[in-house]
Amino acid sequence: MTNYPAPPDWVRKKLRAGLVIPAHPLALTPQRRLDEHRQRALTRYYHSAGAGGIAVGVHTTQFEIREPQHGLFEPVLKLAAETIIACDRATNRSTVRIAGICGDTKQATAEAVVARNAGYHLGLLSLGAMKAADDDALLEHCGIVAREIPLFGFYLQPAVGGRVLSFRFWRQFVEIQNVAAIKIAAFNRYQTLDVVRAVAEAGLAGQVALYTGNDDSIVTDLLTEYAIRIESGVLRLRIVGGLLGHWACWTQPAVRLLAQCHATWSAGAVPAELLTRAAEVTDCNSAIFDAANDFAGCIPGIHEILRRQGLMSSILCLNPRAGLSPRQVEELDRVCCAYPHLMDDEFVAAHLNEWLG
Repeated sequence: MTNYPAPPDWVRKKLRAGLVIPAHPLALTPQRRLDEHRQRALTRYYHSAGAGGIAVGVHTTQFEIREPQHGLFEPVLKLAAETIIACDRATNRSTVRIAGICGDTKQATAEAVVARNAGYHLGLLSLGAMKAADDDALLEHCGIVAREIPLFGFYLQPAVGGRVLSFRFWRQFVEIQNVAAIKIAAFNRYQTLDVVRAVAEAGLAGQVALYTGNDDSIVTDLLTEYAIRIESGVLRLRIVGGLLGHWACWTQPAVRLLAQCHATWSAGAVPAELLTRAAEVTDCNSAIFDAANDFAGCIPGIHEILRRQGLMSSILCLNPRAGLSPRQVEELDRVCCAYPHLMDDEFVAAHLNEWLG
Protein backbone atom coordinates (compact mmCIF):
# COMPACT_ATOMS: atom_id res chain seq x y z
CA MET A 1 0.00 0.00 0.00
CA THR A 2 1.41 3.41 -0.97
CA ASN A 3 -0.62 5.62 1.38
CA TYR A 4 -1.15 5.49 5.11
CA PRO A 5 -4.47 3.68 5.71
CA ALA A 6 -6.75 5.59 8.07
CA PRO A 7 -8.91 4.00 10.76
CA PRO A 8 -12.66 4.49 10.33
CA ASP A 9 -13.97 7.76 11.76
CA TRP A 10 -16.09 5.90 14.31
CA VAL A 11 -12.98 4.15 15.61
CA ARG A 12 -11.17 7.45 16.17
CA LYS A 13 -14.26 8.91 17.83
CA LYS A 14 -14.63 6.00 20.23
CA LEU A 15 -10.93 5.98 21.09
CA ARG A 16 -11.01 9.69 21.91
CA ALA A 17 -14.08 9.24 24.10
CA GLY A 18 -12.26 6.60 26.17
CA LEU A 19 -12.72 2.84 26.25
CA VAL A 20 -12.07 -0.20 28.38
CA ILE A 21 -9.87 -2.42 26.19
CA PRO A 22 -8.95 -5.79 27.71
CA ALA A 23 -5.77 -7.48 26.51
CA HIS A 24 -7.07 -10.90 25.44
CA PRO A 25 -5.51 -14.03 27.05
CA LEU A 26 -4.93 -17.38 25.35
CA ALA A 27 -7.02 -20.38 26.41
CA LEU A 28 -5.26 -23.74 26.00
CA THR A 29 -6.25 -27.40 26.18
CA PRO A 30 -4.34 -29.79 28.49
CA GLN A 31 -2.15 -30.55 25.44
CA ARG A 32 -1.27 -26.84 25.18
CA ARG A 33 -3.23 -26.39 21.97
CA LEU A 34 -5.67 -23.57 21.29
CA ASP A 35 -8.95 -24.16 23.10
CA GLU A 36 -11.26 -22.50 20.58
CA HIS A 37 -14.34 -23.13 22.71
CA ARG A 38 -13.04 -21.20 25.72
CA GLN A 39 -11.21 -18.66 23.59
CA ARG A 40 -14.56 -17.65 22.07
CA ALA A 41 -16.11 -17.61 25.55
CA LEU A 42 -13.49 -15.12 26.74
CA THR A 43 -14.18 -12.83 23.80
CA ARG A 44 -17.92 -13.02 24.47
CA TYR A 45 -17.28 -12.21 28.13
CA TYR A 46 -15.39 -9.03 27.29
CA HIS A 47 -18.07 -7.96 24.86
CA SER A 48 -20.90 -8.65 27.32
CA ALA A 49 -19.03 -6.86 30.10
CA GLY A 50 -19.12 -3.67 28.03
CA ALA A 51 -15.58 -3.45 26.68
CA GLY A 52 -15.41 -0.90 23.88
CA GLY A 53 -12.38 -2.55 22.30
CA ILE A 54 -10.45 -5.81 22.50
CA ALA A 55 -6.71 -6.26 21.92
CA VAL A 56 -5.48 -9.61 20.60
CA GLY A 57 -1.99 -10.93 19.89
CA VAL A 58 -0.51 -8.75 22.64
CA HIS A 59 1.68 -9.65 25.63
CA THR A 60 -1.26 -11.16 27.52
CA THR A 61 -2.04 -13.38 24.51
CA GLN A 62 1.57 -14.66 24.84
CA PHE A 63 4.27 -13.67 22.37
CA GLU A 64 4.95 -17.39 21.81
CA ILE A 65 1.88 -17.63 19.52
CA ARG A 66 4.25 -16.39 16.80
CA GLU A 67 6.71 -19.26 17.15
CA PRO A 68 6.65 -21.69 14.18
CA GLN A 69 5.98 -24.74 16.37
CA HIS A 70 2.72 -23.12 17.52
CA GLY A 71 1.71 -21.08 14.47
CA LEU A 72 -1.14 -19.44 16.35
CA PHE A 73 -0.81 -15.76 15.51
CA GLU A 74 -3.16 -15.74 12.51
CA PRO A 75 -5.65 -18.33 13.84
CA VAL A 76 -6.01 -16.51 17.17
CA LEU A 77 -6.52 -13.14 15.47
CA LYS A 78 -9.10 -14.56 13.07
CA LEU A 79 -11.01 -16.38 15.80
CA ALA A 80 -11.28 -13.27 17.95
CA ALA A 81 -12.27 -11.02 15.03
CA GLU A 82 -14.99 -13.43 13.91
CA THR A 83 -16.36 -13.64 17.44
CA ILE A 84 -16.31 -9.88 18.01
CA ILE A 85 -18.06 -9.23 14.69
CA ALA A 86 -20.74 -11.81 15.53
CA CYS A 87 -21.29 -10.24 18.96
CA ASP A 88 -21.51 -6.77 17.42
CA ARG A 89 -24.10 -7.93 14.90
CA ALA A 90 -26.20 -9.53 17.61
CA THR A 91 -26.16 -6.41 19.78
CA ASN A 92 -25.95 -3.61 17.19
CA ARG A 93 -22.65 -2.42 18.64
CA SER A 94 -19.27 -1.51 17.17
CA THR A 95 -16.16 -2.78 18.96
CA VAL A 96 -12.66 -1.53 18.18
CA ARG A 97 -10.39 -4.42 17.15
CA ILE A 98 -6.69 -4.04 17.94
CA ALA A 99 -3.94 -6.49 17.00
CA GLY A 100 -0.57 -6.73 18.68
CA ILE A 101 2.38 -6.33 16.29
CA CYS A 102 6.03 -6.94 17.17
CA GLY A 103 9.40 -8.01 15.82
CA ASP A 104 11.81 -6.46 13.34
CA THR A 105 10.50 -4.56 10.33
CA LYS A 106 10.01 -7.65 8.19
CA GLN A 107 8.08 -9.50 10.89
CA ALA A 108 6.08 -6.47 12.02
CA THR A 109 5.07 -5.61 8.46
CA ALA A 110 3.94 -9.19 7.82
CA GLU A 111 1.94 -9.20 11.06
CA ALA A 112 0.34 -5.88 10.14
CA VAL A 113 -0.84 -7.36 6.84
CA VAL A 114 -2.28 -10.41 8.62
CA ALA A 115 -4.07 -8.17 11.12
CA ARG A 116 -5.47 -5.87 8.44
CA ASN A 117 -6.72 -8.80 6.38
CA ALA A 118 -8.34 -10.30 9.49
CA GLY A 119 -10.35 -7.11 9.99
CA TYR A 120 -8.42 -5.31 12.71
CA HIS A 121 -8.68 -1.53 12.86
CA LEU A 122 -5.31 -0.80 14.51
CA GLY A 123 -1.96 -2.39 15.25
CA LEU A 124 -0.52 -2.05 18.76
CA LEU A 125 3.13 -1.71 17.80
CA SER A 126 5.70 -3.07 20.26
CA LEU A 127 9.32 -1.98 19.78
CA GLY A 128 10.87 -4.39 22.26
CA ALA A 129 12.61 -6.41 19.53
CA MET A 130 14.56 -3.33 18.42
CA LYS A 131 16.47 -2.62 21.60
CA ALA A 132 19.64 -1.48 19.80
CA ALA A 133 17.93 0.82 17.28
CA ASP A 134 18.26 4.59 17.62
CA ASP A 135 15.36 7.02 17.28
CA ASP A 136 15.74 7.44 13.53
CA ALA A 137 15.74 3.70 12.90
CA LEU A 138 12.71 3.25 15.16
CA LEU A 139 10.79 6.00 13.40
CA GLU A 140 11.60 4.55 9.99
CA HIS A 141 10.38 1.15 11.22
CA CYS A 142 7.13 2.66 12.54
CA GLY A 143 6.54 4.54 9.30
CA ILE A 144 6.90 1.35 7.25
CA VAL A 145 4.46 -0.58 9.44
CA ALA A 146 2.04 2.36 9.41
CA ARG A 147 1.68 1.96 5.64
CA GLU A 148 0.01 -1.38 6.29
CA ILE A 149 -2.26 -0.62 9.27
CA PRO A 150 -3.14 2.41 11.45
CA LEU A 151 -1.05 2.52 14.60
CA PHE A 152 -1.76 2.35 18.31
CA GLY A 153 1.58 3.37 19.82
CA PHE A 154 2.95 1.33 22.71
CA TYR A 155 5.38 2.25 25.49
CA LEU A 156 6.08 -1.17 27.06
CA GLN A 157 8.16 -1.32 30.23
CA PRO A 158 11.56 -3.07 29.98
CA ALA A 159 10.66 -5.58 32.74
CA VAL A 160 8.34 -7.47 30.37
CA GLY A 161 10.21 -7.03 27.10
CA GLY A 162 9.97 -3.34 26.26
CA ARG A 163 12.62 -0.62 26.05
CA VAL A 164 13.13 2.99 27.05
CA LEU A 165 11.91 5.44 24.38
CA SER A 166 12.96 9.08 24.25
CA PHE A 167 10.80 12.19 24.24
CA ARG A 168 12.26 12.96 20.81
CA PHE A 169 11.00 9.62 19.52
CA TRP A 170 7.46 10.21 20.77
CA ARG A 171 7.39 13.79 19.53
CA GLN A 172 8.09 12.58 15.99
CA PHE A 173 6.09 9.34 16.27
CA VAL A 174 2.83 11.19 16.87
CA GLU A 175 3.27 13.01 13.56
CA ILE A 176 2.82 9.77 11.60
CA GLN A 177 -0.53 10.59 10.09
CA ASN A 178 -2.42 7.43 11.01
CA VAL A 179 -1.38 7.18 14.66
CA ALA A 180 -4.73 7.10 16.46
CA ALA A 181 -3.74 6.36 20.06
CA ILE A 182 -0.86 5.49 22.39
CA LYS A 183 -0.80 2.97 25.23
CA ILE A 184 1.53 4.13 27.99
CA ALA A 185 2.76 1.11 29.93
CA ALA A 186 6.12 2.44 31.06
CA PHE A 187 5.32 1.97 34.78
CA ASN A 188 7.27 5.21 35.21
CA ARG A 189 5.93 8.71 35.89
CA TYR A 190 8.73 10.50 34.03
CA GLN A 191 8.32 8.40 30.90
CA THR A 192 4.54 8.72 31.07
CA LEU A 193 4.95 12.49 31.04
CA ASP A 194 7.23 12.24 28.00
CA VAL A 195 4.35 10.79 25.97
CA VAL A 196 1.79 13.26 27.28
CA ARG A 197 4.12 16.20 26.50
CA ALA A 198 4.86 14.85 23.03
CA VAL A 199 1.17 14.73 22.10
CA ALA A 200 0.57 18.19 23.58
CA GLU A 201 3.55 19.86 21.94
CA ALA A 202 2.63 18.36 18.58
CA GLY A 203 -0.80 20.01 18.89
CA LEU A 204 -2.51 16.61 18.65
CA ALA A 205 -4.30 16.44 21.99
CA GLY A 206 -7.65 16.24 20.23
CA GLN A 207 -6.51 13.64 17.72
CA VAL A 208 -4.18 11.10 19.37
CA ALA A 209 -5.96 9.39 22.27
CA LEU A 210 -3.93 8.50 25.35
CA TYR A 211 -4.49 5.16 27.09
CA THR A 212 -3.03 3.85 30.31
CA GLY A 213 -1.19 0.57 30.43
CA ASN A 214 0.41 1.56 33.73
CA ASP A 215 -1.04 -1.25 35.82
CA ASP A 216 0.52 0.22 38.97
CA SER A 217 -1.35 3.52 38.48
CA ILE A 218 -4.55 2.77 36.54
CA VAL A 219 -7.07 4.91 38.39
CA THR A 220 -4.66 7.77 39.08
CA ASP A 221 -3.87 7.94 35.37
CA LEU A 222 -7.57 8.09 34.55
CA LEU A 223 -8.25 10.88 37.08
CA THR A 224 -5.32 13.16 36.26
CA GLU A 225 -5.64 16.23 34.09
CA TYR A 226 -2.29 17.27 32.65
CA ALA A 227 -1.58 20.96 32.12
CA ILE A 228 1.20 21.24 29.53
CA ARG A 229 2.60 24.64 28.63
CA ILE A 230 3.11 25.11 24.90
CA GLU A 231 3.89 28.23 22.86
CA SER A 232 0.25 29.27 22.60
CA GLY A 233 -0.48 28.77 26.30
CA VAL A 234 -1.44 25.91 28.61
CA LEU A 235 -2.97 22.83 27.00
CA ARG A 236 -5.00 20.46 29.17
CA LEU A 237 -5.34 16.79 28.28
CA ARG A 238 -6.20 13.46 29.85
CA ILE A 239 -5.57 9.75 29.58
CA VAL A 240 -9.05 8.75 28.46
CA GLY A 241 -9.10 4.96 28.79
CA GLY A 242 -7.04 1.84 29.31
CA LEU A 243 -5.67 -1.05 27.29
CA LEU A 244 -4.74 -3.42 30.04
CA GLY A 245 -3.92 -7.00 30.86
CA HIS A 246 -5.35 -6.19 34.29
CA TRP A 247 -8.73 -5.64 32.62
CA ALA A 248 -8.60 -9.15 31.09
CA CYS A 249 -10.32 -10.24 34.31
CA TRP A 250 -12.98 -8.49 36.39
CA THR A 251 -13.88 -6.55 33.24
CA GLN A 252 -17.42 -5.48 34.12
CA PRO A 253 -16.29 -3.54 37.25
CA ALA A 254 -13.55 -1.96 35.12
CA VAL A 255 -16.22 -0.61 32.77
CA ARG A 256 -18.07 0.91 35.73
CA LEU A 257 -14.83 2.31 37.11
CA LEU A 258 -13.93 4.07 33.86
CA ALA A 259 -17.42 5.59 33.75
CA GLN A 260 -16.91 6.89 37.30
CA CYS A 261 -13.60 8.45 36.34
CA HIS A 262 -15.16 10.14 33.33
CA ALA A 263 -17.99 11.47 35.51
CA THR A 264 -15.49 13.18 37.82
CA TRP A 265 -14.15 15.21 34.91
CA SER A 266 -17.52 16.93 34.55
CA ALA A 267 -17.91 17.32 38.31
CA GLY A 268 -14.54 19.04 38.56
CA ALA A 269 -13.53 17.29 41.79
CA VAL A 270 -12.16 13.84 42.59
CA PRO A 271 -14.07 12.01 45.36
CA ALA A 272 -11.91 10.57 48.10
CA GLU A 273 -13.59 7.23 47.40
CA LEU A 274 -11.92 7.05 43.98
CA LEU A 275 -8.49 7.70 45.46
CA THR A 276 -9.10 4.80 47.84
CA ARG A 277 -10.21 2.72 44.85
CA ALA A 278 -6.96 3.61 43.10
CA ALA A 279 -4.94 2.01 45.90
CA GLU A 280 -7.22 -1.04 45.95
CA VAL A 281 -6.84 -1.62 42.21
CA THR A 282 -3.06 -1.31 42.49
CA ASP A 283 -3.04 -3.82 45.34
CA CYS A 284 -5.06 -6.27 43.23
CA ASN A 285 -2.69 -5.78 40.35
CA SER A 286 0.32 -6.48 42.53
CA ALA A 287 -1.08 -9.95 43.19
CA ILE A 288 -2.37 -10.71 39.70
CA PHE A 289 0.74 -9.40 37.95
CA ASP A 290 3.15 -10.86 40.51
CA ALA A 291 4.96 -7.59 41.15
CA ALA A 292 6.91 -9.19 44.01
CA ASN A 293 8.67 -11.43 41.50
CA ASP A 294 9.31 -8.89 38.73
CA PHE A 295 6.04 -9.86 36.97
CA ALA A 296 7.16 -13.44 36.32
CA GLY A 297 3.65 -14.75 37.04
CA CYS A 298 1.63 -11.98 35.42
CA ILE A 299 0.01 -14.08 32.67
CA PRO A 300 -0.63 -17.13 34.89
CA GLY A 301 -2.05 -14.72 37.48
CA ILE A 302 -4.67 -13.49 35.01
CA HIS A 303 -5.38 -17.10 34.01
CA GLU A 304 -5.89 -18.12 37.64
CA ILE A 305 -8.61 -15.50 38.20
CA LEU A 306 -10.35 -16.57 34.99
CA ARG A 307 -9.96 -20.24 35.96
CA ARG A 308 -11.61 -19.61 39.32
CA GLN A 309 -14.53 -18.02 37.50
CA GLY A 310 -14.84 -20.95 35.07
CA LEU A 311 -13.87 -18.99 31.96
CA MET A 312 -10.59 -20.89 31.58
CA SER A 313 -10.05 -24.56 32.34
CA SER A 314 -6.42 -24.17 33.46
CA ILE A 315 -3.61 -21.65 33.83
CA LEU A 316 -1.41 -23.34 31.21
CA CYS A 317 0.82 -21.21 28.98
CA LEU A 318 2.58 -22.14 25.75
CA ASN A 319 5.85 -21.88 27.64
CA PRO A 320 5.82 -24.94 29.92
CA ARG A 321 8.07 -23.11 32.40
CA ALA A 322 5.54 -20.31 32.92
CA GLY A 323 3.46 -20.63 36.06
CA LEU A 324 2.43 -18.97 39.29
CA SER A 325 5.24 -17.79 41.54
CA PRO A 326 5.73 -18.98 45.12
CA ARG A 327 3.09 -17.39 47.40
CA GLN A 328 1.24 -15.86 44.44
CA VAL A 329 -1.82 -18.02 45.15
CA GLU A 330 -1.89 -16.70 48.72
CA GLU A 331 -1.68 -13.14 47.42
CA LEU A 332 -4.55 -13.79 45.00
CA ASP A 333 -6.61 -15.25 47.85
CA ARG A 334 -5.86 -12.16 49.93
CA VAL A 335 -6.98 -9.58 47.37
CA CYS A 336 -10.06 -11.61 46.38
CA CYS A 337 -11.12 -11.60 50.02
CA ALA A 338 -10.26 -7.94 50.56
CA TYR A 339 -11.91 -6.42 47.47
CA PRO A 340 -15.04 -8.32 46.43
CA HIS A 341 -16.49 -5.07 45.03
CA LEU A 342 -13.78 -5.12 42.34
CA MET A 343 -14.81 -8.58 41.15
CA ASP A 344 -17.56 -9.76 38.80
CA ASP A 345 -18.01 -13.38 39.86
CA GLU A 346 -21.81 -13.13 39.97
CA PHE A 347 -21.96 -11.61 36.49
CA VAL A 348 -19.75 -14.36 35.08
CA ALA A 349 -21.69 -17.11 36.84
CA ALA A 350 -24.97 -15.78 35.43
CA HIS A 351 -23.75 -15.82 31.83
CA LEU A 352 -21.01 -18.48 31.68
CA ASN A 353 -23.15 -21.18 30.07
CA GLU A 354 -24.32 -18.69 27.46
CA TRP A 355 -20.74 -17.72 26.55
CA LEU A 356 -19.59 -21.33 26.50
CA GLY A 357 -22.59 -22.34 24.39
